Amino acid sequence: MALALVAQGRTRVFEAQGGAQASARMLPEVKALLAGAGVAMADLDAIAFGQGPGAFTGLRTACAVAQGLAFGLDKPVLAVDSLMLVAEDARAQGAGDDIWVAMDARIGEIYAANYVWADGRWRVVEAPALYKPEALAAHWGQPLAVAGTALTEYAQALGVLAHAWPHARSRAAALGALALAAWQRGETRDAAEALPVYVRDKVALTTAEREQKS
Repeated sequence: MALALVAQGRTRVFEAQGGAQASARMLPEVKALLAGAGVAMADLDAIAFGQGPGAFTGLRTACAVAQGLAFGLDKPVLAVDSLMLVAEDARAQGAGDDIWVAMDARIGEIYAANYVWADGRWRVVEAPALYKPEALAAHWGQPLAVAGTALTEYAQALGVLAHAWPHARSRAAALGALALAAWQRGETRDAAEALPVYVRDKVALTTAEREQKS
């Protein structure tokens, strides 16, 4: 769970493990961030959320909370590419300007995309897609840098990379940075458009598939 409040020239963040308790904790932590900054909910300009791809439950929670707040406050939303968040976090760690993101998508697959930072913003070179680890490794060739959890989960299949950034520094700070940039570019949407981005329909193995793998 990654939350950010960009206000008064400062970004305040809250980060914690996700899971079953995240949906219950999210709104209280949002209120705590606002209270700590002395900002009223009604003073917000927009509500940003990570739209995906990513874990289905997490995406639905983020979209539902963002949409509920935006409708209730009559504010627009800002939809942020969830893999671009990882690229922004890696760039903050010194990963460079040409970054592949590879995130564990579970059931033996990876969400991956390629982004290039140029002229003060990210450009999508290859849009988020779903890959088998071996297929992604073959597709890469020689990437300049790779970031994301798949580097740990599928290390053997992906091979040894010279420029690997498997760990996050602050995805919340990255969310704040991308949300602010999107706001400044005028990329707001109506709250009704706060929808997840999925790149696959299958979200889990069947019982037979799990038994076959064991």
